[in-house]
Amino acid sequence: MLTTMLTGSKKYSAVGELGKATDTLDATGTVTQENSFEHITREDMEEKLKKFTGEIMQVPPLYSALKRNGQRLSVLLKQGQKVEAKPARPVTVHRLSLKDFSPPLFTLDIECGGGFYVRSLVDDLGKELSSSAHVRELTRTKQGQFTLEHALHEEHWTVEHISHSLKEPPGLPAASDGSGEMEMDPYPAVRSESDHEEPASSSRHPEREPHPDTGAQSEAGGLPSREKNLA
Repeated sequence: MLTTMLTGSKKYSAVGELGKATDTLDATGTVTQENSFEHITREDMEEKLKKFTGEIMQVPPLYSALKRNGQRLSVLLKQGQKVEAKPARPVTVHRLSLKDFSPPLFTLDIECGGGFYVRSLVDDLGKELSSSAHVRELTRTKQGQFTLEHALHEEHWTVEHISHSLKEPPGLPAASDGSGEMEMDPYPAVRSESDHEEPASSSRHPEREPHPDTGAQSEAGGLPSREKNLA
């Protein structure tokens, strides 16, 4: 039932940093390359973003929840094992826009389908701009029918608050029972991490993610988070 409830597109707000690439493609990793970014304009970035909209091919990050022989690639890498990149695969980006441009930082609003990695997007975008980039912050703002309005703050993860949410879901779309009558979905959205956009390392930023890329559990899994986490 949970999988059915989470079906649909996801939305993210991602803060990227130009000029630096990391091994994990986010701020939890080690800087592997530094490039100039002063030549990049807002117009340049908006033009390049068009290339990443629609049906595109994307190579998942090495540090990810994808598995080899039953073990996550991120775990194998931390064990010092050699890991080859997975082949590019088709993913869908429904909407992609530049919300803020304040070099070296920039903010993207993204709506995508399953299997998409925000970290890969930002890394590829940096390369397209003849520079480099990584994800500084990543917040999932929507998962299927759930948005941040449905998320419970971590301090509210108590039996009392969860029970109250189950009885009175905060404005979830009504679902038909087939009789023409509409009923309220009894399951609230509780914060969870995305398998694909979980933090590439186990460290956490005091403000934010592990998603997904985030972002990480399955890209189809995970609920919106009110917190800001490092991607």
